[in-house]
Order: sequence, then structure tokens, then C-alpha cells
Amino acid sequence: MKLLSELYSGYPDIEIRGIKINSKQVEVGDIFVCTMGVTADRHEFIDEAISNGASAVVVSRDVECSVPTIKVENTNLELRKLASKFYDYPEKELSLIATTGTNGKTTTSQIIQDLIGDNICGYMGTNGIICSKFSEKIVNTTPDFDRLFMYFRRFLDSGCKILSMETSSEAYFRKRLDDVYFDVGIVTNITEDHLNIHKTVENYVACKKEMLEHIKEHGYAILNTEDKYFDEFYNSCSCNVLTYGMNNADLLIKDIEVNSKNTNFILNYKDKDYSITSPLLGDFNVYNLVAGIGACIALGYDIEDIISKVSNIKVLEGRVQFLEYGQNYDIVLDYAHTTDSFLKLYPVLKKICKGRIITVTGSAGGREKEKRGPMGKVVLDNSDYVIFTMDDPRNEDVNSIIDDLVSLSDKTNYLRIIDRKEAIFKAFDMANDNDLVLVAGKGCDNYMALGNRYLPYCDKEVIDEYFNK
Repeated sequence: MKLLSELYSGYPDIEIRGIKINSKQVEVGDIFVCTMGVTADRHEFIDEAISNGASAVVVSRDVECSVPTIKVENTNLELRKLASKFYDYPEKELSLIATTGTNGKTTTSQIIQDLIGDNICGYMGTNGIICSKFSEKIVNTTPDFDRLFMYFRRFLDSGCKILSMETSSEAYFRKRLDDVYFDVGIVTNITEDHLNIHKTVENYVACKKEMLEHIKEHGYAILNTEDKYFDEFYNSCSCNVLTYGMNNADLLIKDIEVNSKNTNFILNYKDKDYSITSPLLGDFNVYNLVAGIGACIALGYDIEDIISKVSNIKVLEGRVQFLEYGQNYDIVLDYAHTTDSFLKLYPVLKKICKGRIITVTGSAGGREKEKRGPMGKVVLDNSDYVIFTMDDPRNEDVNSIIDDLVSLSDKTNYLRIIDRKEAIFKAFDMANDNDLVLVAGKGCDNYMALGNRYLPYCDKEVIDEYFNK
């Protein structure tokens, strides 16, 4: 809490309790900043903000209202300065680790927290804000400045010195991270995604590259040598670079072996081999882990100390999560929803499965129709049987989405069941001894986007219900 006079000289000694850019979320004592969104001008919501209790407003044009008004040239730029000042410049006290990429952001970010410890290292991303003192869901993977700096301060006040955070391409597109600089930046991989926002792959890659521009001069970029855009990213770096991968890398991965319980591999660093057993399954999770190890090395941690903490890594819900109910077949819950993620997941499952692979999946409506055909083909080619169903259809017809998914394949090893719960139940009814049922796409999401509504829904709860019948 601060006085308005502390934030803006010459203004009255009014208590300011928080900063908001969403008028519906304003509470008594907040200062409302009229930022310009992609589709909204928040000057239009001043009356609502004041009626909800705003004590002051920040604007970029002349307005008449009943509370103190601070006029600035650009409210979006002002929000960053105001949030930083209001929360006592928390970005300067935290060591910030940013992870970006198409796949692996969540896993890599949380691996780093597990390796360092949640009493020292916070996490912010898809799964919320998490440290030893709290665990809460948040609206965006990377929040706007009003909440971003508030979360930074909460982590500091809870004893965290480091924050491992996911940084999405949309966050860079919407300028949510301008003026935030990182000690370490990780690029996991780049494949086509979110083209509903970025329109072209070039725009998508450009947003990802922005993270590299925000790494401190003496900071580190952690780059995957096997990524298609490695050279482009490497040449964009003006900071230190630490590479990882199976070819020509500082952190060299060798001899990966996967079983149903863990993944074993050799990591070579500075001409020394380290034998590692990870609780996370799959080659792709080896890359996520090694990227996390690289981030810890960049922060000054000893590699042997970090490797000794690998057993502390938690298997994330909805990420190659094997579920056990006493059944005579395997069940895997996973967030895979892109061609690339399925291409990485199926080789892992095939090493483990002794019978058939039955996949339940769909594709989100209202976005990226062009990815459906290639993704559907990969699913059909790698499954013995597929049940296509809904996955956040929004305002699209589910049958039309499924038409797109099967459009590039002449295979007929699939069934359409629109209702996702019914589809999952059908897959379990079909499963025989030693089969594997993959429920893919939503991971641990707790909603289904239907029309313009977000209805309560969770794959794990549906699976629980089937076995508790």
C-alpha cells in the first residue's frame, strides 16, 4: 500500500491499495490504469472502475471524473513504471529465469524449481504461481504488468530469491514483458503454433526471439542445438550462451534409455560424464531436464549438486502421467495437442506398450485449422485405434473439426464420439490386457470451452469416475 502522493508528486495523500487494468476487478482503494488493449480502450470503463471503488485513474486523454486523474502520454508504458514503483522494484531483487518455446515450457520451468527448491525458487506459468508458501491458479501464463509485479513482490516476501517463469509468445506479442530483463533465458524448441495470433511462422519466431533481447548482458541463453531455428537464435544473442542436445553441445546428451518407471541417460559436461536417472519419461523430457540443469549452472550452481537433486523432480499432472486404478492396461494422461508433441510422445509409449495403443483426442476450435490434418495423421499413424472427440470446440462444430483431423489420412482406424466423457469411457471399455489408452489434449485443464462459456471439466475427474463406478 502506498499514498497517491508517493506515486505522483503533487497529488493528495490518498491510500492506494493496488493497481488494476480490468475495471471489473477493481476494488476499493485501487488505482485504475486505462491501458490500450489489442481490442479494447480501457478509458471506456472508467465509470465502472470508479463505481467499484477506484481511488484514482491514470489516463492518456482528457476525461472528467470524480477521483484524482493522472494524465500521461502513454498509459501502457506508464503501467510498467507505476507497477515497478508501487511494488518497490521487485524485478531488481529477483533472479529471473525465462523459459519460452512451443513445447516443454511448463515442465522445464517446474524442473528448475524442483532442482533448486521451492523455498528459494518460485514458479509462474500455466500451472499458476507456486512456492513453499502458496500455490494458486492464475489467468494468463504470463500476466499483465499489474499482476506480474504484484506476484514478483509476493515471491520475494515469501523468501524466494529466484523465479522460474514461463514466457509465452503471446506475452511478447502483447508487450507484457517489455522492460523485464532476465538472468537466464531458455528456448526449448520452436514448431508452428499459435498462428491464430501471430498469423505467420516468421512473426511467431520473432516474438520468441524477443526473449533473447531481454537477457542481461552477463546473463545466459540456454539453446537447443537440434532446434530448427538454433542458428538464428544463436546469432541473435549478445549474452553468454550454453547449448544442450545430442550434437555439438556444451551439455551433451548420450545413451537415452526409457522404461515404464524412469529414463536413464548420460550427460557430458566439460569432458566429464554424469549418469542420470530421471523420474520423467521420454527423450523429450531429457531435453527439458538438461535445459533446467543448464539454467542452474548459469546461476552458479555446481552440476554435481544439481544432479543429486534430480530425484526431487515431481511428475507433473497431465504430462506423460501414468494413472493406476488396478486395471490390466496402461492409462496415460498427457497435454499433447500439436503435431510435434505427438511425434515426441508416441516413441516413448511404443517402448513401453506391449499391446495396442488407443488414443482419445481432439483439437481446439476457433484456431489453427491448418495444424489439424498433420496432427490427425500422426495420431492415426501411431495408434491402433483412435477416438476423436471434443477439445475446447468453442463455436465450431466438433464434426467439422474431426473432418479436418482425418483429412490427410486414408486410414479408417477411428471412431467419432462427440462427448469427451463418453469417448474416454468407450476407450476403457475397448482396452484389453497390455493395451495403452492415451487421453491427450487437455492434460490437467479444469474447463471445457463450449461456445463463449468455460464449463467445469477435467479429464482426470472423468477417469476417476469411470473406475469408481
